[in-house]
Amino acid sequence: MFSSVAHLARANPFNAPHLQLVHDGPSGPRSPQGPTRRSRHLAAAAVEEYSCEFGSMKYYALCGFGGVLSCGLTHTAVVPLDLVKCRMQVDPQKYKGIFNGFSVTLKEDGVRGLAKGWAPTFIGYSMQGLCKFGFYEVFKALYSNMLGEENTYLWRTSLYLAASASAEFFADIALAPMEAAKVRIQTQPGYANTLREAVPKMYKEEGLNAFYKGVAPLWMRQIPYTMMKFACFERTVEALYKFVVPKPRSECTKAEQLVVTFVAGYIAGVFCAIVSHPADSVVSVLNKEKGSTASQVLQRLGFRGVWKGLFARIIMIGTLTALQWFIYDSVKVYFRLPRPPPPEMPESLKKKPGLTE
Repeated sequence: MFSSVAHLARANPFNAPHLQLVHDGPSGPRSPQGPTRRSRHLAAAAVEEYSCEFGSMKYYALCGFGGVLSCGLTHTAVVPLDLVKCRMQVDPQKYKGIFNGFSVTLKEDGVRGLAKGWAPTFIGYSMQGLCKFGFYEVFKALYSNMLGEENTYLWRTSLYLAASASAEFFADIALAPMEAAKVRIQTQPGYANTLREAVPKMYKEEGLNAFYKGVAPLWMRQIPYTMMKFACFERTVEALYKFVVPKPRSECTKAEQLVVTFVAGYIAGVFCAIVSHPADSVVSVLNKEKGSTASQVLQRLGFRGVWKGLFARIIMIGTLTALQWFIYDSVKVYFRLPRPPPPEMPESLKKKPGLTE
């Protein structure tokens, strides 16, 4: 599958950054007779500066590695906040707010108690990041070639939504076992303090169902979250370069481009938190309880109950998403991977009446 997608990606000019860079150079747009000598030189230089070809196996592997770092490290870093958020969701009478939640946790478990669940968090979200970012690049290239250059541009938001949803479907299957263990460790006092204690105990009680019963609610939470995360990020980056940044992306330094990445990531993160929070509340309660179903938990929580802990989640997810995009883009810069500029309307579309940017 990877090799066929790689071949398709190389065939599509929309996905080929070295072709798009021709339009970004100081020599101006390509003439009807073909690229100028200057633009051909820029394109050749752009190809040479990359460590691999866009859409190659190495490209997708390094994108997946970037996902491992961006999701694994960031989610592990905010384990204390995630722990308090989960406890607020499953026991709102005891943990009445974010600051009260930290206070009660510190009083009962000490500072070390705030790190509960770090191991399943790191393992689970590293696996999720591998699939989320790696497969997003794969599906974006695949769907782009199915649409063709013109439709890819016109339907680019739908493309981002479809590619991210497809990637997240597989990412959540990878995440589900560790997410279930994490919630048990964090929200059931005395159940288990480590991953090594939790996994055999969960398997003995419920078998494999203990690890995958939360996958459907995970899809409910993570697929809308990821669709918002990628589509909002892509369109925000496009808008920032068009309306805010005072110069073209090609003239920005790598550091300036990473600042734009961070800002766009934070904006996307706020929307992500709001969209996915109700399902997140259901997942937290479901993984704590035995024998409950998602519909039963949702009915019991009610409308107000599913929004408990939203403020903490906005802070966590906003920061998290911004850092994830920053780390992911930094990995691409470090390994000199192709980083296509924001999409531009193809010349063939510009010649059609009634179409504008």
